[in-house]
Amino acid sequence: MKLLAFETATEACSVAVYDDGRVLERFEIAPRRHAELALPWAEALLAEAGVARGQLDAIAVGRGPGAFTGVRLAIALAQGIALALERPVVALSSLEVLAMRADVAPGTPVLAAIDARMGEVYSQAFVREGEGLRPLAPAHVGAPDVIELPGDATGWAGVGTGFSAAEAALQTRLAPRFSTVDALALPRAGDLARLAAAAYARGEAVAPERVEPAYLRDNVALTLVEQVALRAARRAAEPGAPDAP
Repeated sequence: MKLLAFETATEACSVAVYDDGRVLERFEIAPRRHAELALPWAEALLAEAGVARGQLDAIAVGRGPGAFTGVRLAIALAQGIALALERPVVALSSLEVLAMRADVAPGTPVLAAIDARMGEVYSQAFVREGEGLRPLAPAHVGAPDVIELPGDATGWAGVGTGFSAAEAALQTRLAPRFSTVDALALPRAGDLARLAAAAYARGEAVAPERVEPAYLRDNVALTLVEQVALRAARRAAEPGAPDAP
């Protein structure tokens, strides 16, 4: 089984090659350099692995949610290469990929959270099962103060920049439920490649044209009016702020 994987949904650019269980990966926090790095890294990794493009069984891609530009880039790369090679694509949630960063035992619940900017967080709850994950709830985008964990269990693991967003509001509010939190974790193509290999074996690869991004929200940025309103609401919520007239 041989896969080429792209994960560029966050500020990190990551590419990996999966070669019959062996994973080679390049990863760098490189905002605005994803388009510059991704294809050269792919060529270098394939050469390092000794895998020709024609030997690839599929292309894997992190379909978001995340930065709009990064998500679109990864999908465009995956679709372009897959169409040229007449190979299928395995598209997985970048939140699921991120959740693999939690080094936990099977049965442990994990909340993956990515900073969505504009005072919001992309998040999804999973439980670790064997070498993979099972979703406990759909992916969600919203303010940290509206995110809830399924059930009432403690001992959760938290991963992702969503835990440091908005002055770590999510981590602070749900702290009693978590045993570990890694607020620096970002999704990596090596984890994507491992998950995609298992998904491919289950028959979950699709034709390139069927791959769609997971944006979760339509707004790329707040309008000027929305930004002013959001800042005013935050000031009003600060301790000691005067009551609104």
